[in-house]
Amino acid sequence: MDEVEVVVAHSERATLRVGDVFLKVDADQARMDAEVEVMSLAPVPTPEILWREPPALAIAALPGTTLGRLGGPSTGSPAAWAAAGATIRELHEAPLPSRQGRAGQDIAALKAELDRECELLVSGGLLPSDLVNRNREVAEAALRPWNPAFTHGDLQITHVFLEDDEVTGVIDWSEAGRGDALYDVATFTLGHKERLDDLLAGYGTDVDLDVIRAWWSVRSLLVTRWLAEHGFDPFAPGCEVDVLKARM
Repeated sequence: MDEVEVVVAHSERATLRVGDVFLKVDADQARMDAEVEVMSLAPVPTPEILWREPPALAIAALPGTTLGRLGGPSTGSPAAWAAAGATIRELHEAPLPSRQGRAGQDIAALKAELDRECELLVSGGLLPSDLVNRNREVAEAALRPWNPAFTHGDLQITHVFLEDDEVTGVIDWSEAGRGDALYDVATFTLGHKERLDDLLAGYGTDVDLDVIRAWWSVRSLLVTRWLAEHGFDPFAPGCEVDVLKARM
């Protein structure tokens, strides 16, 4: 019998793997409903839904591998990165879903959240003030009006699978909806800035690089404390804190 592998688990949700089946357990039924709906709308490959029995969702494993992980080496050929970029562009140019996603947060609300988080990072002694303040300055470039796109909202490098330089599927759609396209581009290349040009070869170069760099700072500032409090290590080499240090 296959072993049960805990892929990720925290107080909000957990993902388990048994053989070729992933079992997602989510305490928020509305979030699971939204994930299933947006997967049906996405114009890019998504995993097959095997069955659904709240609070669980079973999906089939995808063939292929990812292009790396945050904190680890980036893998794959330039052609594979370009293929990922082309798939992301296809998503962003699709008809808009009705739901607002994580990448579509109101600018004023995002500014307020970012300022609160920066204060907590410093007051709690997690990060030095000069590091936080510098990245808050860089982050400002992302806090501008944007044209809505169909976004994934949590497009980590581990959420896109490829085989023979072709995308076989994109997973974890719980944060998807209308949002800023460059948020997705920045999330996918977080910690792998050396592969940004390869990605843009497929995505297109009509992007503002300062905004992508700004989103690297925004995402790292917003998640560092949460990760540290939930058993993850944002201080590991190549992870969020190193991303912040690269802006100094």
